[in-house]
Amino acid sequence: MIVCAGKSEQIKGALPIGVGLLQSAIMINNMVQKHNPKELIFVGSAGSYGRFDIFETITSHCASQVEVASLLNISYTPLADLKICNVSCETNIIVNCSNYITSSKKYSKLFLENGYDLENMEFYSVAYIAKRFNLPFRGIFVVTNYCDKNAHRDFIKNHKEAVRILERVIEGV
Repeated sequence: MIVCAGKSEQIKGALPIGVGLLQSAIMINNMVQKHNPKELIFVGSAGSYGRFDIFETITSHCASQVEVASLLNISYTPLADLKICNVSCETNIIVNCSNYITSSKKYSKLFLENGYDLENMEFYSVAYIAKRFNLPFRGIFVVTNYCDKNAHRDFIKNHKEAVRILERVIEGV
């Protein structure tokens, strides 16, 4: 089953699951129960912490949910599953997920230094539900922006081309 965020990120060939961690978790859970897929594939845009360039297409089998406050050691969480990876994958590009977009180059660098590569708002939900139902999962992303002060402006500017690239990728899946 191929899914995408939805709203402004409608991608031909992918079912929308909602924007952000909460909407996407609820929707993907319901869809898996209803359709019983063999695999979950999320396609969408991503911000780069600096390792990848605009319009690069990246596949990941590993999602995390780490907030900048955690990297700054000013918070803690009782949650155990902050990183979910397919067990069959030895090396992974880690896509960090939050309901917020990093717009500081300083904190973007901090994420990169701690092993996180990309940022997306929904992929962690897909990984979490896939793990719950023992399904393989992956995410296919096109970088639309760097996580810096121009993140939103560049996302808007590059989004249409990223969607076109993702639609071509879906045709080959």
